[in-house]
Amino acid sequence: MAAEVVMPKFGLTMVEGTIQRWFKNEGEAINEGEALFEVETEKVLYEVESTASGVVAKLLYGLEAVVPVGLPVAVIAEAGEDIVEVAAGYSDGTPAAPATTSPAASPPRSSGSAASAAADGERTPVTPAARKLAAQHHIDPASLTGTGPGGRITREDVQQAVDSPTPATPPAPDKRAPVTPAARKLAAQHHIDPASLTGTGPGGRITREDVQQAVDSPTPAPPPALTPAVPAPAASQSVPLRGMRKVIAERMHKSLQNTAQLTLTTEVDVTQLIERREQVRRAFNTTYNDFIIQACAHALLQHPRMNASLEGDAIQLHRAVHVGLAVALDEGLIVPVIHDADKKPLKIIAEEARALAEKARAGTLKLEEVSRGTFTVSNLGMAGVDAFTPILNSPQTGILGVGRIGDKPVVYQGEIAKRSMLVLSLTFDHRVIDGAPAGAFLGSVAELLSHGNRIALAVD
Repeated sequence: MAAEVVMPKFGLTMVEGTIQRWFKNEGEAINEGEALFEVETEKVLYEVESTASGVVAKLLYGLEAVVPVGLPVAVIAEAGEDIVEVAAGYSDGTPAAPATTSPAASPPRSSGSAASAAADGERTPVTPAARKLAAQHHIDPASLTGTGPGGRITREDVQQAVDSPTPATPPAPDKRAPVTPAARKLAAQHHIDPASLTGTGPGGRITREDVQQAVDSPTPAPPPALTPAVPAPAASQSVPLRGMRKVIAERMHKSLQNTAQLTLTTEVDVTQLIERREQVRRAFNTTYNDFIIQACAHALLQHPRMNASLEGDAIQLHRAVHVGLAVALDEGLIVPVIHDADKKPLKIIAEEARALAEKARAGTLKLEEVSRGTFTVSNLGMAGVDAFTPILNSPQTGILGVGRIGDKPVVYQGEIAKRSMLVLSLTFDHRVIDGAPAGAFLGSVAELLSHGNRIALAVD
């Protein structure tokens, strides 16, 4: 009996997935547990395995199709079954987009919205699968024309570039007319561009007489325009709200609607933290984010109500401390998680954070690497932001916003001195924790950072 392969649900928040690649064509044999298709969610790119062995009778959706969780995406016929008869009982979910792995089936390229966006200096959206394949073949996605919705660059666009590389354009021949030395000298004396003249010498060569004629009969300058030229207004562009951007929009709106969010801010003297980082960097590479993640992890142990979530009518206090770090992508934000951050030395946190950030940008994060976070850190200091109000990453109770470090004159040990200051912004769910204990948590983080994060756990 034929078996259906449905769109799986990765995590509590997933409601739909985008098919990025088919590993099998219709009519091909497949074994249970073998990869059938690749799906993009708001978090990761994931390979989905077949739930049965047999022959692929029907692929119900094409590439880039957005399929709700639980709906069938393919039909696997048992050995001996008539696949034509099995396929006849199903209709395509996206008949306009053929479900095939063949590069030849990709839609033709056009000078669409992706090219327009690149011309305007905007970033062209790129799927994680496309970014991964482009990196493997050293292709700049910005050089491609996207055929996905809204001009998005898909894996098939990159594959087409791999299969049909564009030959290098030969340099344009030098079309400048030859100029005699005497003509060049006279032209320089009178500030005349020889290229603006018509040569009367052999082969169109510009002679001294040609330059002299231009000196004796200068062309009058055109009168100034009565009104300045007004540039044509740029055409507006409509970008579909879909994929990661759509999920982020829905989740952030839902977070604000369903929680009681309040933000506390404090300014921290991190002069010692800067010195501490320089000391640690002699042993291994680390960033301020690593220190902040470690400080938050240990503050969460002191204030367990912040390491919690509201589930129904109960507040769940999490024993494990899993700190997520928001990473900016072209399509939006993703939050890979440092699991058990309270039990790891700074060196391990630094190594994991760097590896996760690289995976996030390459679109190779696994589901477990973006799941089970209990607290989030979001740093906009590198963007020159002093302070901001972060939005909760539901169902978490807290998120820490980190601004840039700047030198300021402050009162230090009774005197005015130049110190390095940092603004921290803590957004928390007031349904779970009140302002005073939330402020105490923020104070613990600030205290750790102000003393160079010299916590008991070894940094190396």
